Amino acid sequence: MLNSIRIIEIEGLGPAPFSAMHLADLGADVIVVHRKGGNATPGMPTAPVVDRGKRSIALDLKDPQNVATLKKLLVTADGLIEGFRPGVMEKLGLGPEVCHAINPALVYGRMTGWGQSGPMSAMAGHDMNYIGLSGALWYASLPGQPPVAPPTLVGDIGGGALYLTVGMLAGILNARQTGKGTVVDAAIVDGSAHMMNLLMALRQSGPQNSDRGASLLDGPHWSRTYVCADGGFFSVQCLEPKFYAIFLGLMGLEDDPDFAQQFERTSWAQATQRLAALFAAHPREHWTQVFAGSDACAAPVLSPDEALKHPLSTARGIWSDEGALQAAPAPRFDNQQVKPRNPPARGEHTNEILAALRVPPKP
Repeated sequence: MLNSIRIIEIEGLGPAPFSAMHLADLGADVIVVHRKGGNATPGMPTAPVVDRGKRSIALDLKDPQNVATLKKLLVTADGLIEGFRPGVMEKLGLGPEVCHAINPALVYGRMTGWGQSGPMSAMAGHDMNYIGLSGALWYASLPGQPPVAPPTLVGDIGGGALYLTVGMLAGILNARQTGKGTVVDAAIVDGSAHMMNLLMALRQSGPQNSDRGASLLDGPHWSRTYVCADGGFFSVQCLEPKFYAIFLGLMGLEDDPDFAQQFERTSWAQATQRLAALFAAHPREHWTQVFAGSDACAAPVLSPDEALKHPLSTARGIWSDEGALQAAPAPRFDNQQVKPRNPPARGEHTNEILAALRVPPKP
């Protein structure tokens, strides 16, 4: 879908490489600039899944000749992605003004936690800090317990990488119409707050406060996970009354007065205790069979390794363990079957890319 787009990625960690991988999955020619003579960050794989489908060139961005090579490469590109703190690329002589001078249509994607401006832009942080400050972590646990969100998913990926991907594509569409590039300021604190708008819309039907356990998605007995007899977990989220009725029927609770008023908040605690006891009486597989094929909106909680073997994954090819456990490219398109491409070795395509630029390889 994106085979006419070229993206230059400056090696980094986390959401910026993920966004570049996402674009590569969709067919873009993504060239990642790895540090010349360097190794991968300690503790990280030498050929991580997030580098799949990319080409790699090794450059030393403190070497003027290598910087000149990168600038030649940017002339051929639609976009650049970097994930440093504000000001780092400017110190390398590769800030937006310099890059737009050599390629006015370039879309310059900047991935940070706190944003390119504001009182915290120069501060360090990580996923949980960003979503903590943005409000996105607030509802991520049961009342009375410390909030915990799935690592990286809400912040780095949801509020960061995916917003950068959307921003890059929007910028490229505009540049192809106008010939003018732009700077994409993708901040995790912005994106994760933006993702809260659906929950804010649901909150309008309930109490106008931020009490945890009082919203339609974090308080009811019909919107949480339960522990099974074998230590497994089962998810329940039957928001609509018709699905709630199916759930109660399969649980044998359709005539039970404790469950009659789905949206009555004063009944939620008692109903939750009773459901917890019911789920704890049988193993996860028992409940999987009870709800199989139904519209009760109840499903087992699987690990990635278990998800790999689930019939849904095997039918759709959602997960793969070829080389490394990884999920397939998404979204999907009609009449196209896209399989993950292997990540390159660091600097694997250096000579190939230099030859296309007519730059002689440096000994």
